[in-house]
Amino acid sequence: MSAELQGRIIAITGATGGIGRAVAIAAIRAGATLIIMGRNVRKLQALHAELEVLAPGAALMVPMDFEKALANDYDALAEAIMSRYGRLDGLVHCAGLLGTLTPMDQYDVPTWCKVMHVNVTAAFALTQVLLPALRKSEDASIIFTSSSVGRKGRAYWGAYAVSKFALEGMSQVLADELGGTTKIRVNTLNPGKARTVMRRQAYPSENLDTLPLPETLIGPFLQLLGPRGAGTTGQSLDCQ
Repeated sequence: MSAELQGRIIAITGATGGIGRAVAIAAIRAGATLIIMGRNVRKLQALHAELEVLAPGAALMVPMDFEKALANDYDALAEAIMSRYGRLDGLVHCAGLLGTLTPMDQYDVPTWCKVMHVNVTAAFALTQVLLPALRKSEDASIIFTSSSVGRKGRAYWGAYAVSKFALEGMSQVLADELGGTTKIRVNTLNPGKARTVMRRQAYPSENLDTLPLPETLIGPFLQLLGPRGAGTTGQSLDCQ
């Protein structure tokens, strides 16, 4: 274990699976105190129990369904973080929905709205409400998890691809607004191909065993969250 993130308070959405879970485990091994968020309470409890073994008392569990969350839920989270920790040093957006792989002219409008809400609007709302806590940090980092289809459009990826393009734009706008006036860094990270449930949904015929495990891809997340990420902002980066 390194102490790269020792003393840092980091919030992670989508922490119960895939990249989010891998980042949570690696971050707590690196000394971070975590706020882990997820919509599946059972999986969240299981992750919390695992983190308790690694670092007793270093993880706060917050059930959060971004499809259904209301303004009061966001406000309550922000108040709880400020009351308990007095600041936030890192925010990692890993929560997301795939939706369906469908031609644009056949895409279901309610599914489109749900994907855009969870992947974009909820990420915006959470970031906005946590900015006061991030401003209290001496070295804060916001990471939006992106995708290759959010940098070059690909047929049939529909709302998911469009939502990732939106996150790339949100990151750039926010980085430009905060650069020079705050100590908050904002970047996007594309994990690339990984052995995850979402990857299985997107490519059902693919042999997942040939793909990297999520825990082998999270080095860049730790780098951006820690002191090695100093000075890096407004960038669109890849994990592999």
